[in-house]
Amino acid sequence: INGRDACRELIGFYFTCDKSLTIYEYRKFGKNRTNALPFILKGIYMHQRGQKKGKPYTLNDFFVGADLTFLSLQHPGLPESVKQKPLFTIRVTNIDEMAKTFLKTYNMENEENPIKEEDDRKKTLRNVQDNLRTKLSKRGVRIVSGLGKYFRELDKKQNRIITKADYRQALKAFHLEVTEEEFESLWLVLHEDNNGELDYTEFIRAILGEMNEYRKAFVRKAYMKLDYNKIGRVPMVDIKKCYCARKHPQVVAGNATQEEIKSSFLETLEDACSNPSEVSFGEFEDYYEGLSIGILDDEDFINILRNSWGI
Repeated sequence: INGRDACRELIGFYFTCDKSLTIYEYRKFGKNRTNALPFILKGIYMHQRGQKKGKPYTLNDFFVGADLTFLSLQHPGLPESVKQKPLFTIRVTNIDEMAKTFLKTYNMENEENPIKEEDDRKKTLRNVQDNLRTKLSKRGVRIVSGLGKYFRELDKKQNRIITKADYRQALKAFHLEVTEEEFESLWLVLHEDNNGELDYTEFIRAILGEMNEYRKAFVRKAYMKLDYNKIGRVPMVDIKKCYCARKHPQVVAGNATQEEIKSSFLETLEDACSNPSEVSFGEFEDYYEGLSIGILDDEDFINILRNSWGI
C-alpha cells in the first residue's frame, strides 16, 4: 500500500438523476472549489469486479466500508502512483446519511435487491474468520504483521505473482489451519471478486477480518501526524521519538515501565517492517489491524491511539 495514496482524503458526489458520480481530492476541493480538478471525472461508472461487475453504480452501492473500483485508463489526471495498476479501489469511509435517506425516499428507480451470492460470500468469509478468532485473539499483532511482511517479500521476489499454492503455504506457515473445503470456498469467492487477480492484502483481510472505518480513521490520523513530509514512509527514529507509553494500561497498573512497553512495541513493529529503518503505511496499519482483533470496544481502541500518539 502506498501510504500517501492510502491517506488521501476524497469527497464524492452521486447524482440520482442520471446515476453519475464525481470525486474530488478534499484538500483541493476545500481550498478552491471553482477551479478544483476532479480526481474522478463526472460520469456513469460500472463495477469493475465482483458479482456486480459491468453494472452501473446505484444509490445502494454507497455505504460506509463499500469499495468502489475504477479503471485507471479512464482517468488520465490520476497521480502516477495510482495509475501503476490497471484497477484502483476507493473505500467509502463516511456517508451523508440524511441525504441518502432523502434520495432513497424520493427516488423512484427500482434498484435490485442485494443478490443471494453476496450473502453467501459474507457467510463464507465469516465462517473462516470465526474459526480463526481464538488463535488470533492471542497472537493477532504478530500474525497480521507477519503475514503482511511475508506477502510483501514474496510479492517482490516473484514479480507480483502469488499463486494459490503460495496462499495455502502462508496459512500453514503461520499455523492458521483451515480445512480443505474452507480454503476452496474462500478461494472461489476471492477469485471471482478479483477477476482472477487476487491482491494479498485482500486475502489477509478476508481470512482475518478488518477494523471498522471508525477505527481506521484514527489509524490514518496517527500515521498522517507522523508522516509530516507526506511521502508515505515514516523513519523509525520518528516513531521512537513520538511513541508515548505513559498511559498504557500495564504502566498505569504498575505491571510494566514505560521503557518496557515502548521497547516491546518497537521490537514488534521493527520485526514486521521490510526495512527496519522506516515504517510504511501498510506496515503501520497491519500492526493496528492485529491489535484491533483483541479489543472489543471502539473507544478502548481509539484511546490507545490517542494516548500513544497524542492525536
